[in-house]
Amino acid sequence: MNLKEKIRVIDDFPSKGISFKDITTLLKDAKALNECIKQMAEKFKDLEVDLVVGPESRGFIFATPLAYLLGTGFVPVRKPGKLPAETVKYEYELEYGSDSLEIHKDAIKPNQKVLIIDDLLATGGTMIAAAKLVEELGGDVVGLGFLIELEDLKGREKLNNYRVESLIKY
Repeated sequence: MNLKEKIRVIDDFPSKGISFKDITTLLKDAKALNECIKQMAEKFKDLEVDLVVGPESRGFIFATPLAYLLGTGFVPVRKPGKLPAETVKYEYELEYGSDSLEIHKDAIKPNQKVLIIDDLLATGGTMIAAAKLVEELGGDVVGLGFLIELEDLKGREKLNNYRVESLIKY
């Protein structure tokens, strides 16, 4: 199945010059969603994975069923103030300002092998933050996976210390 055909592209959204990749058309198609998760699992079948991490919020969509398929647990990475127990925080710079992500302090044990999954690789900022959080807790990031990679934004270059896999490239 060609997953790229299941993505709706909307030009000039949310602003002129942007070509938005709408994944809702893939998500509502049961066969396409199932195939997507199977293809992600196939990309990482050679790895030993203890946990799958997914950044808020679209990372949850793909990381949770992938964790189920791989027989591992799932750990959410969230915006500040969303997790109820003690957290660690990673702040990172954006083009115009900064952002931050948090993870529960007890979510990952030292030396656990962690796969991080998100919907989209653009500039790489969110994924660097998620990886740094995992590493701060002593986890070993064994791979980073994405449904879509926007190659022109060169996020992969910022992630060159990690194994990066994506299913669809634009």
